[in-house]
Amino acid sequence: MLKIYTLILFLISVACTTEVKKTTLNAGMWRGEIAMQHKTLPFNFEVIKNYENYQITLINGNEKLILDNVKVTKDSVFFTMHIFDIDIKAKINGNILEGIYVKNYVDDYTLPFKAAFEKNNRVDKAQSNSKFDGKWDMTFTNKNGETSKGIGIFKKENNNLVGTILTPTGDYRYLEGFSTGPDFTLYSFDGNHAFIFEASLENETTLQGDFWSGKSFHESFTAVKNEYIELPNANELTYLKEGYNKIEFSFPDLNGNLVSLSDKKYNNKVIILQIFGTWCPNCMDETKFFSKWYSENKQRGVEIIGLAFEAKNDFNYAKKRVQKMKDRLNIEYDFLIAGTSNKNEASKKLPMLNKIMSFPTSIFIDKKGNVRNIHTGFSGPATGDYYLKFIDEFNFLMDELLKEEF
Repeated sequence: MLKIYTLILFLISVACTTEVKKTTLNAGMWRGEIAMQHKTLPFNFEVIKNYENYQITLINGNEKLILDNVKVTKDSVFFTMHIFDIDIKAKINGNILEGIYVKNYVDDYTLPFKAAFEKNNRVDKAQSNSKFDGKWDMTFTNKNGETSKGIGIFKKENNNLVGTILTPTGDYRYLEGFSTGPDFTLYSFDGNHAFIFEASLENETTLQGDFWSGKSFHESFTAVKNEYIELPNANELTYLKEGYNKIEFSFPDLNGNLVSLSDKKYNNKVIILQIFGTWCPNCMDETKFFSKWYSENKQRGVEIIGLAFEAKNDFNYAKKRVQKMKDRLNIEYDFLIAGTSNKNEASKKLPMLNKIMSFPTSIFIDKKGNVRNIHTGFSGPATGDYYLKFIDEFNFLMDELLKEEF
């Protein structure tokens, strides 16, 4: 009996004094890679550790996105892609992570993910030349032979090739990569967009290439150098059908209460209707701009109403996504749940419009309730001068509408 008692005391002592080794995620710079369509999309992220709490900074060219929903449990790490319903789940093995990238709102959407610690560059020994600097008139062709237009703006920046592509429905945000001789490769990864562009010069002013997006989307493209190319006027693409001069709707707010433009809160005010989705990175850019502007100008007699068209036809799901975005970006203006992200279905919710061709689309309404302008798409901060031009035009329009008498 004494031997058994002594053994029990020994085991208790060992249990109390033996430190359980916990798996940790190394703080510092990592290079992640997502495998997609037989290609590899590299990106960098920095892990910051504060005691037992982690934060990740996702680096997308000149953009940095803070990921603050990071969990390390046992031998794994889980982190959410900013405001998007997207996660990375990976096993931790010292300086290596291996796992999957998951779009939760799309059925069966996973891609292999891995990462290596202390890899500070997106591409090892990247070098670039100036052969691609300038503006390019781009024509994209999908698998059905349908074409669409874009403007590529590229430049050599240190050892990298950087830029963006503007389209009538929005820009492709921050692109970064490298060029070698007559070829270039550009990447973008903002947590949602997962883009790879590859192209080759046919001569000094003509490009031919391919564009891969995510799990399965692919287009080929050609481009001709043209410093004077411009897109169609974003204020003329979406319009009211003949016989309409007003917008009418009744959609639930985040508490389920129906809201209409005829509500007292909006009487005699200038209104901006923002057609958007929380799944849309371009909408995120526009929302950040609107949020800052509204916080500085709300006392002038203006309201912004975000009409959310979400990935699932589920009010509670949509509410959760919008509330997360609202909290994450500190947004003060109103949001309504308007429908799903299918453009045909979304167009039915606002039948006075010719169609909804882009998320985002913004509708400007004067104090009398008349539609004064509809702006399709959004050229965000990655577009440089185009973004600054938008800001100037936006401020001019709002100043004009706000100074009008009712």
